[in-house]
Amino acid sequence: MNTVKPMKPRALPALMLATLATLATLLAVAPNVRADEVSVAVAANFAGPLTKITEGFTAATGHTLKVSAGSTGKFYSQIVAGAPFEVLIAADDETPKKLIAEGLAVQGSNFTYAIGKLVLWSAQPGYVDDQGAVLAAGKFAHLAVANPKLAPYGQAGMEVLKARGLADAMTPKLVTAESIAQAYQFVATGNAELGFVALSQVATPGKPVTGSYWLVPASLYGEIRQDAVLLKTGAKNPAAAALLAYLKSAPAKAVIQAYGYGH
Repeated sequence: MNTVKPMKPRALPALMLATLATLATLLAVAPNVRADEVSVAVAANFAGPLTKITEGFTAATGHTLKVSAGSTGKFYSQIVAGAPFEVLIAADDETPKKLIAEGLAVQGSNFTYAIGKLVLWSAQPGYVDDQGAVLAAGKFAHLAVANPKLAPYGQAGMEVLKARGLADAMTPKLVTAESIAQAYQFVATGNAELGFVALSQVATPGKPVTGSYWLVPASLYGEIRQDAVLLKTGAKNPAAAALLAYLKSAPAKAVIQAYGYGH
């Protein structure tokens, strides 16, 4: 009578064992490396740079951004009303401080990521001279400016008009925009011959400047310190903290400087 000998278990190849070990490790840590999304409210002047920064941020961390661009003042009202933004990248430093004081942002999380620069811009080449004399000449029908009550760049534009003694003369010509992005659109579409916008909107890295502009001397308006802050709604989202940390990184700073911001 033949007896059937039990088969000896075959040894698994070393490569397969290593692969299984790697898979086990990945499964063990997967919950800790999950990519998250962060809801960001960004000042309109910084929307372009943030798009570029997002590429590096997502590549480095895996996290993604859900971005809304607009005026800082409008975002403040929305956040107070309960809008679910997790990070505010503002066009000033006062709004983040106010949100912290009101218990809507995390104490100590605010920092200045850029110093804004104001320009007087026209979509027409040669229309705006490098001294801003076109303002005093007044040979135009419309001057676009963001709402100074909502947008720091709009407030800066009004300060320039006062400094030049032109506030009263310009009042009939002013076209008030909801945000600096809309002010840019008014000029770009020809609804206003010129307007006050951010340097970052007209001096895009790698692209020729469209039209003509005057880089307004910083002495004519208050410094535009642009701060970012972690909102209470994003306090437990690791992606929100990671974004603020990335804004301070060398790659992000390089993009910010390339768009003409000071620091």
